[in-house]
Amino acid sequence: MKINPDHVMWSAPEVERAHRPLLVMLHGHRSNERVGFELRHHLPPELVLASVRGPRQIGGGYAWFPLDATLSLGAIEESATAVLDWLRSRDQHGPVGILGFSQGVATAFQMVRREPDRFGYAVNLSGAVVPFPAPADARLAERRLPVFWGRGSADPIIPAILIDPTRAWLSRNTDLTERVYPGLGHNVSIAELNDLSAFITEHLPAAGREPARPRP
Repeated sequence: MKINPDHVMWSAPEVERAHRPLLVMLHGHRSNERVGFELRHHLPPELVLASVRGPRQIGGGYAWFPLDATLSLGAIEESATAVLDWLRSRDQHGPVGILGFSQGVATAFQMVRREPDRFGYAVNLSGAVVPFPAPADARLAERRLPVFWGRGSADPIIPAILIDPTRAWLSRNTDLTERVYPGLGHNVSIAELNDLSAFITEHLPAAGREPARPRP
């Protein structure tokens, strides 16, 4: 399983990307790299956004892993490996940000759990983390990676049974900023984008020049 570099949307041409902080975005199930790309207009202008298409074609869109009887931790690991391999091929200097929406959250945070020192911060929009233990969880907990988790109180897609385990895992292993938006469904609001932009702005120095540091 590989990421096709031709199916990655960039917010800036290649000649303008050097030495600018990078945010990698992973879309939701049955979606594509174009959906959500407009959120770049709400983020800090110095940021470069790379929206990656999922490697599995499902229906009229794309996915990171199947949501059927074949779903397994191995399938999520495969998608995380594919994105990490693509990211390594970019020879990116310094930690980057990673953002997942819905299904993309599981893959994004599996990447963080595999290589916690690669990332300066992580974002969970309307998704859940796979709570099974991973080899680098101890290192991630030591670093206290900054994480933004935004979700709607009326989200009909993410099962409520996943909320408490996700909160417990994020609280234990990261420096969590959680925001819940009353009445919001399985999408992103302007208020959430404003909060996300403020969070990224706060952590851009860590994402671009310095690693996250453990809390005293």
